[in-house]
Amino acid sequence: MQPLPHIYKVEASADSEGNLSLEPAGVAALESAPPAEFGGPGNLWSPETLLTAAVAGCFILTFRAIARASAISWSSLGCEVEGRLERRDGALRFTEFVLRARLTVPQGTSEEKARGALDKAEKTCLVSNSLSVVRRLDAQVTMV
Repeated sequence: MQPLPHIYKVEASADSEGNLSLEPAGVAALESAPPAEFGGPGNLWSPETLLTAAVAGCFILTFRAIARASAISWSSLGCEVEGRLERRDGALRFTEFVLRARLTVPQGTSEEKARGALDKAEKTCLVSNSLSVVRRLDAQVTMV
């Protein structure tokens, strides 16, 4: 890991109508629009789906690092994240993220150790830790 602080920049631009473009340095631009719930087309990444995806991606990448450091063998990890948006104290905000993780490990792997790594990934994910929101992890470990 590079020394902290890490700085992340994204350039966003839009015309008075239509989609907006999100461009991080050195990465392909991403088209974004409001979700269908806010009158958007519902067929592009929205800020709401991007935030939910960031929680899912960070969880998996954090687990990968923890599993590597803990010498836990695994073959796949899927994570469905559901973000709940509500009006609280007069403002719209995400109030909860539910992570449904499905981890596949080889026979002979300690299920307790695998579940512990999933729990640790949920607790140490930097994206989730940056949000004031309730988080719940529903983890399933399958041996093959």
